[in-house]
Amino acid sequence: MFRKYLIVISLLFINCSVTALAWENEAIPASKVAQYNAEMIKTKLSSLLGLKINSVTRTPMPGVAELATDQGLFYTSYDGEFLIQGQLFGLGNNIENLTELSLAKVRVKGLKDFENDMIVYPAKNEKHVINVFTDITCGYCRKMHGQMDAYNDLGITVRYLAYPRAGIMDREGEFTSGYKDLRSVWCHEVPSKALTNAKQGASVVPRVCDKPVAEEFNFGRQVGVNSTPTIITSNGTMMPGYRKPEELLAILESM
Repeated sequence: MFRKYLIVISLLFINCSVTALAWENEAIPASKVAQYNAEMIKTKLSSLLGLKINSVTRTPMPGVAELATDQGLFYTSYDGEFLIQGQLFGLGNNIENLTELSLAKVRVKGLKDFENDMIVYPAKNEKHVINVFTDITCGYCRKMHGQMDAYNDLGITVRYLAYPRAGIMDREGEFTSGYKDLRSVWCHEVPSKALTNAKQGASVVPRVCDKPVAEEFNFGRQVGVNSTPTIITSNGTMMPGYRKPEELLAILESM
């Protein structure tokens, strides 16, 4: 339902941007600027847009609040009359992507919910931990997994989260084959062995159990993941795509 609202909002924006050329640019009196009220904003926009809003916080931009939702980050005016979808930058002495900084915090916090359900390949002499959203059929996911010993030897522990690229449900409302295969891997008695076999091309024996594969996928979409592999570091930095072991180590060491 929310996607329909975004389409409507986009069309309205296009229409209004044309007619706005004729408007007189008048400043809003300070007395009419709404006061910040997180609970009011949350209640109003949850009801209006059908969003699950996890938190509402002030931003450095006057009169604008940040919404952390199950559909990602959005911004709104304090009165809840305007919604902004996009990135917010701070233009001080150093340009900062404030949206990415907020998402990094959301990622770090959210990853804790899945720590007991990740498939982990630990380094003996651990120096860094990365979290990787992965799929079985993704070519670069297989390439990365094929170099697991190299990552581990460099002190990099790899923790996998499931991200079926075709999504959870197909157009007919049935589970996608990608989701069912990942669920079967996560349900295996030895998931790390099952994932390695699957990425080497072995067929996946169907299994069903209570593992948060769908929840991991939805969390990934919430924090900006849209492809595999996608790496998230321990500080919440997101790096889409494959990285060679030595290249990845150099990036991690520079953080």
